[in-house]
Amino acid sequence: MSQPQGALLVGSVNYPDAQTTFRTAATVLAGYLKRIPDGEVGKRFHWIMFQPDVLGQAEGIERIGAEPIPMPAGLDARPLRLADGVDAAAIELPPLGYAEAAIDSYAEFVKLRDEGVIAAGTRFQVSLPTPLAVISSFFFGDDRAAVDAVYTAAILREVAQIAAAIPAADLAIQWDVASEMGIIERAAGYGAPMEAWWPGDPFDGLVERLAALIDAIPDGVEAGLHLCYGDVAETHFIEPTDTAQLVRFANAVTAAAHRELTWVHLPVPIERDDDAYFAPLADLQLGEGTELYLGLVHRQDGVDGTTRRIEAARPFAPEFGVATECGIGRAPADATAGLLAIHADVAAPWSDNR
Repeated sequence: MSQPQGALLVGSVNYPDAQTTFRTAATVLAGYLKRIPDGEVGKRFHWIMFQPDVLGQAEGIERIGAEPIPMPAGLDARPLRLADGVDAAAIELPPLGYAEAAIDSYAEFVKLRDEGVIAAGTRFQVSLPTPLAVISSFFFGDDRAAVDAVYTAAILREVAQIAAAIPAADLAIQWDVASEMGIIERAAGYGAPMEAWWPGDPFDGLVERLAALIDAIPDGVEAGLHLCYGDVAETHFIEPTDTAQLVRFANAVTAAAHRELTWVHLPVPIERDDDAYFAPLADLQLGEGTELYLGLVHRQDGVDGTTRRIEAARPFAPEFGVATECGIGRAPADATAGLLAIHADVAAPWSDNR
């Protein structure tokens, strides 16, 4: 069978800084990547776990519990609540940190591109959590509905700031979609039920919200989706039975959005190299120009296991690129270089016609 074409780095990469991520990815995967993220270094390394420290600074939002819940990098994972009597609509959230990080990393990206380390035409990729991920992870009960519009407006301000600072032709923005899949699957996310807080069919609300986020990405900027089942210590909150719910959600969001997606990424558990998992991909209906990436690269079984999963997927998805299931940041640091190399071993580079 012919090889998949191209590769996608989902977001986090276990390197100490953006420069190392850019240099390594641009070298090991030269010709395979249309876009490169900064690796979500620093406080973003643990995905959204730095957001409680940011939101807890806002007047009207309090931390739950007297003692910090320590996380690496000095983060405090205590959840949040609205103070008694506070009108959520009046809360002024501080900058969330995503725009600042993107603008700083883009400066390093441009420097390396000017030096010829990063190929001309490669875009800078920014990965952002959906508002639902942060709200459902750190707020509870009625507070979720109350802060929904406030946090959504804040993340969209970050998108606008990123787009204002980085030329559209250089930029790609990916929405990381994990908690949504938990609600769709009616899963218990690491012990807590994953539930919607709006009336009506949760699925319809999820589609509407995600389509609006896609449409908020300005014209000329690439827009991507990373559908996910969570990743704590390289473990999902629930193992998908097959790709049926992923396909159903991707199809619905693609139809509801007013702009075309540039790419969609779907996860593949390491043990799934069977027809049953991949068969629903035959019903995937993405836009004509939308790239599909399957997250079937796993460090534990390397090229051999990845090749088995590629062969199993091919009858149902003739054209796709390769990726890991989630960010490489969850893998041990000494496995990062090997993981990047697997992408190149199993896929073909993009043609020169980018």
